[in-house]
Amino acid sequence: MPIARPETSDSRIIAHVDIDCFYVQVEQRKQPHLRGKPAAVVQYNSWKGGGLIAVGYEARKDGVKRSMRGDEAKKVCPQIHLVQVPVARGKADLTIYRNAGSEVVSILARKGRCERASIDEVYLDLTDAAELMLKETPPESLESIDEEVLKSHVLGLNSNGKDEKETVREWLQQGDADHRDKLLACGALIVAELRLQVLKETEFTCSAGIAHNKMLAKLASGMNKPAQQTIVTSSSVKGLLETLPIKKMKQLGGKLGSSLQTDHGVNTVGDLLQFSEGKLQDFYGVNTGTWLWNIARGISGEEVEGRLLPKSHGSGKTFPGPSALKTLTAVEKWLKELCEELSERLQSDLEKNKRIAHTLTLHANAYKSTDADSHKKFPSKSCPLRYGAVKIQEDALNLFQGGLREYLGSYMGNECGGWGITNLSVSASKIIAIPSGTSSITKYFHCRDQLQSSSEPQNENLPVEDDLSSPIIGAESRHSPLHQTEQKDECGGEGVPTVNDTSGFDQYEPESKEEARGDFAGEAFRLSTGAESCPTSKHNEMKTSLPAKEMKMKCPNDVIRSNDRKRKITTKEKGTSSILKFLQSNSCSSSKQDTKCSSLGGQDQLDMVTTTQTSNRTDIWSYKVDEIDQSVVNELPPEIQEELRSLLRPKKRANMSKDSSSIANYFSPAKNK
Repeated sequence: MPIARPETSDSRIIAHVDIDCFYVQVEQRKQPHLRGKPAAVVQYNSWKGGGLIAVGYEARKDGVKRSMRGDEAKKVCPQIHLVQVPVARGKADLTIYRNAGSEVVSILARKGRCERASIDEVYLDLTDAAELMLKETPPESLESIDEEVLKSHVLGLNSNGKDEKETVREWLQQGDADHRDKLLACGALIVAELRLQVLKETEFTCSAGIAHNKMLAKLASGMNKPAQQTIVTSSSVKGLLETLPIKKMKQLGGKLGSSLQTDHGVNTVGDLLQFSEGKLQDFYGVNTGTWLWNIARGISGEEVEGRLLPKSHGSGKTFPGPSALKTLTAVEKWLKELCEELSERLQSDLEKNKRIAHTLTLHANAYKSTDADSHKKFPSKSCPLRYGAVKIQEDALNLFQGGLREYLGSYMGNECGGWGITNLSVSASKIIAIPSGTSSITKYFHCRDQLQSSSEPQNENLPVEDDLSSPIIGAESRHSPLHQTEQKDECGGEGVPTVNDTSGFDQYEPESKEEARGDFAGEAFRLSTGAESCPTSKHNEMKTSLPAKEMKMKCPNDVIRSNDRKRKITTKEKGTSSILKFLQSNSCSSSKQDTKCSSLGGQDQLDMVTTTQTSNRTDIWSYKVDEIDQSVVNELPPEIQEELRSLLRPKKRANMSKDSSSIANYFSPAKNK
């Protein structure tokens, strides 16, 4: 349901920019000979000439409409050029259109906060730019105004027989106008400049609406097309909404709008004015009632989100009439195609924009041929998203089967026959940018390996293993670009964080950035030394941040793996990499007798190191309780918290008789003698 958001007290300048007949313009740029001629873009499906998804303005003048099929359009306009969208995997490939839309977005974003609303429309918050222009170069001080600005349509402005452009000029440069209208005038100048820049750089024309909120700007952008802009002044709001059909208003095209029409006789937005806010709240609840009361008066506090990238990625296909999918085999075949496309787009988004999607959703339209409940909708199903085409396909198929069981109910027992799928799609949502500077725990391990490599060469014959896996990447994808940490120097730079792999759907959302990073070892390291989890590779800097004993530690990967194989993984640890593995490896250090960890294995090695170094490590257990940050302790895994708190009893020392890999070694630096 709609959410009521009050407007701020400050005047805002919001623009909605819509690319004119977008798909046709993209094709005309590819094929310049189509410019100025009637043209339309049709679907890849050739049935009856294909369905029209975009109709050029020249073809519209001849009576061609989007509801027509290609064959019908040719009858109405014999000279029309029908261009088919590109095809990939047996379905439409919209890549060239998405890229073209991104070109426009990058230009519009130069002047203000930009929100990409769809493939061909954008919201802009130009408040700051308008305020700056009004302060430095107000419209009334301009000697000349561009012709594109003078073609603007100002709602509620009466020319009184004068030349329309001259009337617009007078309105733009009126010195006695109120502050809100002056800001709108500045917004009109800025938007006209941006539209001209888009035309110059992309060859696309745009139309725009300029108002004090998103709702009014959206309504105005489509009022005068193509290549024009419309300005909504405060005094014109009532006249604009009074006769506007209720179904034309955003979020009122569905059930809510139908309810207003059938239950309360509301056919235009102006009809809502007859109801008080309390009455509308009685009808539709407090929040929706307030929202309806607000929109009837042109009030909307919805903010421009500042998003240049899409909120979700999706891949779908329709199967009309006889082409409906009627077997699980057919559904699985198409899910494979759709999931491969979705996986490619997710991987591209990750590499280019450093964003990760978290939710996979399956949508379908279905029918039952012999059941009275055939009007029942196929339920949409969602689950946590795992990266990789195979895993996405596996999860999507499970979601489909779950939805089919729910859709068919008792009808399912009839050998799964008598049903058909007319639309199938998969989408990835809840896309979140990877925080800048995020450091994976694997980077810390890598730094320690680099530190030891200068004094002890590693065994190159050992197989490379990755004990850390990702909750969104399967085992077969662990060596993909998503799973590998990027490096700009030996040990620094930004990298893609590695997270944990779970095959089920019971993942949870981390409540804090540190928990999301899983960088418990890094936190422990900073607690004990005050250094970053991934220090630079310069040895002089390492000496200042690491304790003396830490500088001597050498932990080859084979020793870590050997210890890991002997440690039993509890239920809580399943699918995660515990810090205990790393702490056990810390007990492997080179003694004065140059005892090498790689020559020993398992517990025997740990016992020997304990015996040879006990006398040298007695001071390691000295610590000050007040120097340990409890908030960091609380973020550690439960088993480590329990061990640590048992060590924080004043004037007590842990039993070192056997286990030399206690976490206390890690937290408490050696004192200088």
